[in-house]
Amino acid sequence: MTAPGPAAPYGGRVEPEPPQPPPAALATGAVARHLGVSPTTLRSWERRYALGPARREDGRHRRWTPGDVARLELMCRLTAQGVPPSEAARVARGTPAAAPAGPSGAATPGGPRALRLGDVRPECRGLARAAVRLDAPAVEDLLAATLAELGLLTAWEEVIAPTLHAVGRKWASAGERYVEVEHLLSWHVSSALRRIRPAPERLPAPPVLLACAPGEQHSLPMEALTAALGERALPVRMFGPALPSDALHEAVRRTGPRAVVLWAQSRTTADASLARSVAGIEWGPRGARGHSALLLAGPGWSAGSASASASAAPLPRTERLFGLRSGVAVIEAVAAGRFPSTAAGRGAPAAYGS
Repeated sequence: MTAPGPAAPYGGRVEPEPPQPPPAALATGAVARHLGVSPTTLRSWERRYALGPARREDGRHRRWTPGDVARLELMCRLTAQGVPPSEAARVARGTPAAAPAGPSGAATPGGPRALRLGDVRPECRGLARAAVRLDAPAVEDLLAATLAELGLLTAWEEVIAPTLHAVGRKWASAGERYVEVEHLLSWHVSSALRRIRPAPERLPAPPVLLACAPGEQHSLPMEALTAALGERALPVRMFGPALPSDALHEAVRRTGPRAVVLWAQSRTTADASLARSVAGIEWGPRGARGHSALLLAGPGWSAGSASASASAAPLPRTERLFGLRSGVAVIEAVAAGRFPSTAAGRGAPAAYGS
């Protein structure tokens, strides 16, 4: 179960481990993802600072050896520490062409600013390094490429959420530092999610209503859920962060949703009395009243929270969501008229914020 607070706002626990070295003879795109820079940046460094690959295949295609990558990692580490690019390149060119350090070798590329990520995909490391450098173009390019190659669910669970989580851990351990990294990364993640085009909605059907609890500002997981449901042509009404309780009640009555997903990142925003009142809302004309399924998402609704403990009695038509992928499956079942058992989704990956 994810602990509350800024240290883990987006997913499950990530243990700190040194990075793994990339394989030999990588193409430019793979090196860019590993380093967290755009391919254009690599070509610019080659043109301006002579930091190109040692060899090319057929005289055209770049192939980067471990020694080439080691120099580029040093370039990234120095520029992340504030060294001007020209000076960083001069130092990197003077570095012997040795293979990158393994698990027992040097510190994570990026120096003391680097994020500890554990055993994650190379795309995750690249995104983290770009975010720490505040390299907005690289962050944007890497997010677009990752979403295109992996799809939304895998990209969120294996790349985006672990990176956001690592930023939160760094922020929590460094006081108010690294807030700028979290803000830049969150903004670009939100932008990338909103660029995902939803599929045309199916025949008219009751929507799924998504909202963050009053006072809850963490909305990125709900934005990911909005995009995932849109890909599946499910009608969605997303109300964003900190929706007041009166507005939430009115939205439910006006839209008659099939389900209401209520996100609470913090235990202080997981209001059991609000959940109970939403679960009891009736909508529709007299004689044909309907109810919505209530789906509680986010670590704030954990059993140990004070609000959850204050109302031990189970709520009708209510389910917890555990993980983005399993959460989407639960919502699809509810939209099809099949409300799952209370055990549905338990034990699923916690990358959605369980």
